[in-house]
Amino acid sequence: MKLTIFLMLRANPSWLALPRHERSRIGEAALAEAFGEFGDKGLSLRFFDAEAFNARVSDVAMIEAGDPKTWYFAMERLRDSPLIADGHFEVVEIVPAFEDGYRTFEASGDAA
Repeated sequence: MKLTIFLMLRANPSWLALPRHERSRIGEAALAEAFGEFGDKGLSLRFFDAEAFNARVSDVAMIEAGDPKTWYFAMERLRDSPLIADGHFEVVEIVPAFEDGYRTFEASGDAA
């Protein structure tokens, strides 16, 4: 089963104070290091902006990984990146999920 992770993030004032071109440079480098070129490490990555609708979370990343180890290693690299390590973003919540997991369970024959 493919693991899908919803990574809830909060942008801090240090990030918002940077010029947009600097944010792009830092962000692209950090994400390329953590997640590869978004496929060469078996990961896919999508971003959603939430700041106009939520005061606690400014950004949501949806990551799909083929296995938990691939996800774990990507998250370790992300935590070491300037995005997290320099305090530009806070990880608010991590929600791992399996899309239609119940259907896979039911099809497995293990369901009562």
